[in-house]
Amino acid sequence: MTNTVIDSPSPVTGPPGRAPKRRLPGWARAALWAAAAVGVVSIASYATDMPVLTSSNTANTALRLALPILLAALGGLWAERAGVINIGLEGMLILGTWGAAWGAYHGGVWAGLLAAIVFGALGGLLHAVATVTFNVNHIVSGVAINLLGLGLTKYLANLIFEPISGNPRQSPPVPKFDTYSATFLSDWLGDLEDAQRVVLSDVAGLLRGLVTQVTPLAMLAVLLVPLSYLVLWRTRFGLRLRSCGENPVAAESLGVNVYLHKYSALVVSGGLAGMGGASLVLLPGGADYLEGQTNGRGFIGLAAMIFGNWRPGGLLGGAALFGYADGLQLSGGGEAVLGLLYGVVILLLVILVVQVVRRKWVPALLAAAGAGILYYVYWANDELPRDLIPYTAHFVTLIVLAVSAQNLRPPRSIGRQYRRGEGD
Repeated sequence: MTNTVIDSPSPVTGPPGRAPKRRLPGWARAALWAAAAVGVVSIASYATDMPVLTSSNTANTALRLALPILLAALGGLWAERAGVINIGLEGMLILGTWGAAWGAYHGGVWAGLLAAIVFGALGGLLHAVATVTFNVNHIVSGVAINLLGLGLTKYLANLIFEPISGNPRQSPPVPKFDTYSATFLSDWLGDLEDAQRVVLSDVAGLLRGLVTQVTPLAMLAVLLVPLSYLVLWRTRFGLRLRSCGENPVAAESLGVNVYLHKYSALVVSGGLAGMGGASLVLLPGGADYLEGQTNGRGFIGLAAMIFGNWRPGGLLGGAALFGYADGLQLSGGGEAVLGLLYGVVILLLVILVVQVVRRKWVPALLAAAGAGILYYVYWANDELPRDLIPYTAHFVTLIVLAVSAQNLRPPRSIGRQYRRGEGD
């Protein structure tokens, strides 16, 4: 008698005799999403006669406003990949703003950036002591860091800045980073933007905003995205750190020092958030240190990280989205934000068609309902109420999180309290 081997479908390769499905690489999917977003905004720009939607001024403002969100999101990525929820990003951002102003006033912009990183890292270290060593609930510790950051900077501002500036809520004027432009490329893109050619001029406007009046801090922040990917996904240290967020007991059984990796992740997390605070103080066009200037950007950064599914490329897209929404309301006001609503309607209609083709009726109905409601808001108003315009990024945050919540995959042991040897 001979044994008969029966082929069975594989979850990876599919049924026998059929070629396995090949997924697009991450960079290709990101490029497609970026192209789709530019296409939607371009159509909305011409349909609503709102060139500000794709202007270089809007893109440049969006880049500046996206930096604190991006750096806070990167900080959240490092912490949560190690298994520690970091609600305290807002407090670390606040510590970074004060540190940047204090350091820059005494030693220049680079000293300010270094001081911001140190102050943010100290906030991350405190969060590590509470959550890793003493097993305090991560949410409780994060809230405490936020309150401590607010109270400590208020006390320090009263103690150090008030005798100089005469105002306990703000610092004296501090130096800012210099800006650099790719002059030849910027001029060529400017000519193409002014030509008002469909799609091409929109792309040119957006690109011109990204290569004009760029600061070293902006370049560094963008470079930190691929650097974080390389460290966390392509090094032995990164593998061990991520294993602490997936299964710390198994990691410990393989010789990983879980405490050390969690501490390292939280110190880096705080340092990155501190850099985000520095971007609010040291960039040209921004205010000097001012109490309350973070305006919830630490929480928006956390939302960008969740939207990006705890991946560096995804959170870059989330930060760009929220920064764009914030920059648009500054550049174009309520009319421009209303024009963006028209673009969202177009996007929802595309989703509707895709879901109908796939015969998924519930998502199709939700897309249709959302498109109808937003189109009514666009049709019934000439511009949005002024009181709501400053909260555009916050509304976008809520909508994006609600839409993307079904496809998220956080680290398995995120938020779990861990003690050394608990697996014995």
